[in-house]
This record gives sequence, structure tokens and C-alpha cells, in this order.
Amino acid sequence: MTIRRLPETLVNRIAAGEVIERPAAAVKELVENSLDAGARRVDVSLRDGGKAWICVADDGEGMGPEDLGLALQRHATSKLPDDDLVRIATLGFRGEALPSIGAVARLAIVSRPRGAAEAWRIAVEGGSPPEVAPAALGGGTRVEVRDLFFATPARLKFLKSARSEVMAVRDSLERLAMAHPGVAFSLVHEERTLFRHEAESGDLFDARLKRLGAVMGRAFQDNALALDALREGLQLTGYIGLPTLNRANALGQYLFVNGRPVRDRLLLGAIRGAYQDFLARDRHPMVALFLEVPPEEVDVNVHPAKAEVRFRDPGLVRGLIVSACRHALAEAGHRASTTVAQAALGALRPGLGGGGGGGPSYAFGAGGGARGGYGGTLPRSLAEAAAGYHAPLGGGLPAFDHAPSARGEAPATEGEAAPGAGDFPLGAARAQLHATYVVAQTAEGIVIVDQHAAHERLVYERMKRQIAASGVSRQLLLVPEVVELEEAAAERLLARAPELAELGLVVEGFGGGTLLVRETPALLGQVDVQGLLRDLADELGELDQALSLKERLEEVCGTLACHGSVRAGRRLTVEEMNALLREMEATPHSGQCNHGRPTYVELKLSDIERLFGRR
Repeated sequence: MTIRRLPETLVNRIAAGEVIERPAAAVKELVENSLDAGARRVDVSLRDGGKAWICVADDGEGMGPEDLGLALQRHATSKLPDDDLVRIATLGFRGEALPSIGAVARLAIVSRPRGAAEAWRIAVEGGSPPEVAPAALGGGTRVEVRDLFFATPARLKFLKSARSEVMAVRDSLERLAMAHPGVAFSLVHEERTLFRHEAESGDLFDARLKRLGAVMGRAFQDNALALDALREGLQLTGYIGLPTLNRANALGQYLFVNGRPVRDRLLLGAIRGAYQDFLARDRHPMVALFLEVPPEEVDVNVHPAKAEVRFRDPGLVRGLIVSACRHALAEAGHRASTTVAQAALGALRPGLGGGGGGGPSYAFGAGGGARGGYGGTLPRSLAEAAAGYHAPLGGGLPAFDHAPSARGEAPATEGEAAPGAGDFPLGAARAQLHATYVVAQTAEGIVIVDQHAAHERLVYERMKRQIAASGVSRQLLLVPEVVELEEAAAERLLARAPELAELGLVVEGFGGGTLLVRETPALLGQVDVQGLLRDLADELGELDQALSLKERLEEVCGTLACHGSVRAGRRLTVEEMNALLREMEATPHSGQCNHGRPTYVELKLSDIERLFGRR
């Protein structure tokens, strides 16, 4: 067989296989074009998950007839005026999206430049020669894609259900919406509006937080910590969630580089490293990070869909993310997520899933009548019988058989504030329940503290400070252990040998893929050196950081902290309880234990009053 040049139509279909693999990819490319054109509003409509029809309309600059004719030619773009692939300042730059879509679908574009007297339309079907003709449009650009992949039926067979494709489109569009809070976005499927985000006003931080709240949920907006860090020309902004606001997967982590949504292993690994002290390995924080990098310091032309990037100095990027996140978490102090209190209140409220009983719950309204959980009124005889159980007790309260767990302070007289309640964020201790939970009164409600989890965190933070001050103790092996690895894995470990030495692991090269281990962290005691080094080499290759050793050291510290802390079942005096509260207020990260669980729950007085129907 002789070498021949492929037809232009087939070349475009091959390119479409790399760039347009599903409707979400087509929507992403079209919306990026809208944003590059300066659009302030982008509306996306779909039918059959985008397989039958996609429409993207914007109010951007628009195109004239000459530009429309060139827009469907491969590698024709307005975004590289100096032919510079290093300093890329736009979302798109290859000029592949429109010809790729036109090669596998029926594509029509109507556009009207700002200030022009008329609009123009161009259409192409499966790569056929396009024709430009006058059309009607108020302004901006409207792109319609019909019968996606009709020219490549094999690709059509691999698409998922309409629901799955719509969810993929929504995820892609909402990522772009988070990066551009000043632009309005909407998504409609089969005449049903899935979301509509109006353009946010105000400064960038406030506008971005409002948009993140609209996409990621009100819980994230209420429990997000702001980031704003600058290092060697790199700027990191955004918001990260408190450790107690976590999920079972990493779907709540959104990363942007120069306004471009990316999925990067380096960035995900940096987030995991920043939270490794606060979450169990199977829990993931919620974050939205926006990294601004000089264009010459990042390569965005390494992935067909531009979903990955490559940094010139990945260590600098990772260090910036880890340090900025940890600084924000430290400044949060003892703060815990408000979702903890909401979950507790939800369990207490009748009829909201808190109880496991199968019968209906009843509520007593302001009029004193009893009503069923389904909204009906109880018969008079049953209402009178039920009211008897809520009447004041005539004989007074019976005496308790058990003595109180701790001596409480004298109750405040009516109209007098409880002593010390409003002086501290976590209030003043009032009692201890079941020798496990400390109840404190604040100026606005009550705080319930798990004494063991709270003290465990305090001891753990104290141990971390001691290790940071004196370093990790090492134990010298009488006979150095020889570990055989692949050469690439051994080189990764040797390149990070100084960092590993700071953690107590001394590694030397012994030729080829052989390593010599002379010292190990004393905290680990008897350690499987072979397995540890293999895990470290794998993590350095995947995440560019040595988490195994750090997590093992932290696990030992956590175990020691657990055994050295106040145990559940120990009765505390009022002075001891208040001392615990004051130390929690002064210690960073004391709002959650080492596994991301809350150490305390705060209930506002207004919420408690609502529980009892007072509000």
C-alpha cells in the first residue's frame, strides 16, 4: 500500500474523535468561544441529551461574513495574533472545534457583529462545503448543532443515556460558570430549565462566592474559607471548605488555571496533602481554587480537550496550594461546619427523618390543637387525650437516681446573664452528660463537646508542634536494608531524599534501581521498609508527594494522642471542662478530630426555640 493524503472530510472526522467525544465536549468548546468573544450572557439548550440538538446563544462580539467563512476551516483562529503558543491568553486557540463539529454533525452558525446592519448565516452538514447567506439576528452569535455524530454512527453507539449526557453537559457548563461569575449562564433541556445563574455583581471575591454557592450549594458558601496567596508571580485565590464539610468522593473539588477548568493530578494531590491532618483517607474536602500563572510558566497545549496542563515548576505550585490551604485552615481556629448543627437539628425535628418509627408525628400549633403528620386535624376525643400528656405535672418531677457527673455553677436569676457565658466563643461549662459530653452555654445558645475527640485533637496538635520544633526522631538500622526497585522509581525517591530525611527516612543510592535504607522514623518502630518504599515511589509518581510516610507518622501520633487524651467516661470538674473549652479556642483545627468528625456541635437559641414551637 502506498502512502496517500487523506481527504479533508476524513481528517476533520479524525480530529473530531479527539476533540468532540460527546455532547458535553461540543458544548464546552462552543461556550469557550462565546467567553473568548466577550459574551456577558450564554444560554445553552439541548434535546435528547444533546444528541439531537444543541444550541448555544451569546451576546458576544459576533462575526462578519468573511470571518464566518474562515471559522469552519481547520486551524483558523483569531486567538493567536502573534503565532505565539507560549503566551496563550484565551480559552480556545487551536481553531479545531467548529470544523470538527461540522465534520460529524449538521452545523449552523448565525452571527452579527456589534454595530453591523445585518447578520450572516453559514451551514455545513457532515463536512460539506459551507455557504454564507444573510440572516436575521439581534446581535451576538447563535450556534446550532443537529444530529451529532450522524456522519460517524459508530461514535453514536458509544454515547450514554440522555440523562447521563445532560449531567455531563451540566458539569462542564457549571465549571465554566464558576470561573466567570460576571457572566450569566442558563441550561435548558427539553424545554425544562435545569439552572439559570444571573451575572454576579460586586468585587471578584464576593461575586465568586455567590456563584460558588449557587453551584456547590449553600452549605459550601456558609462554611468556606477564603484564600488569597501570592508567591513568585503565582497567585492562588478561591475558597476551601472546613474539614467537617467533606464528601465520600472528590467530585466537590474544582480547579481552575488562568480561568480554565482543569483536572490535574498535581493539584488534586496538593489538596490531599493540605488536608491530610484533618480527614480520613476515604473522605474528601470541598474546594474551588483559582490559580493565576504567567502564560509562559504553564503549557495548556498538552491535552486534546485542554483538560490538563503542565507547569514549568510543579513544586512551586504544589507548595503554594498546600501552604495557602493550611494557613486558611489554621486561621479558622476551632470553627466547625454549620452543617453539623443542621444535621443535629434535623434529627431532632419531628417528621424530618430524625426518628426511625413508622407512625406519624404530631405537632402542636399556636392554637394548642394537635395535628397529624399528614396535615389533618385529630378528632376531639383524641386531641383531649393527647393534651393530657402535655399538661403540667401536678406532683412535681421525680428525683433522679444518679448523681450529676460534675458540679455545675449556680443558676442565674431571671433577667441576669449566666456568668461567663458571653465571654468566650465556646461559652462557659454548665454540665457533663454521661461522663462524655460537656455542655456549655454561650451568649447565643449552647455547645455540646465530645470531650475525648476534642482532647485527642489538642494532644495531637501539641505533638505536631513538638515534632516541628525538634524534628522526627530516627532509629539507626544495625544492618542497612537493601531495596530493589525499578530505576525510575528509585530515581524519584532519590530526588526527594532530603524531604524524606526530614521525615526520619534516610535513603541512599546503591546503583541501578537499588536503594540503601540506613535510618527509619523511630515513631514507626518495626517497619516494613520494602513496602514503605514501594508505596512512596508509587505516590511520588502519581501525586508528586510522599504521603504514605507522613500519614503513617500521623497515624502513630494520632494513636498516641488517643491514648494520652481524656477518655470518655471520665468525670470532669467545672474547672477542667472550662480549661478544655479555653484550650480548644486557642488551638487551630480543634473543631474536628483527626478523621474529620466534629468535636463539638453548636445549637443556636433560635433553633432550639423553633424545636419547641416558640418561633
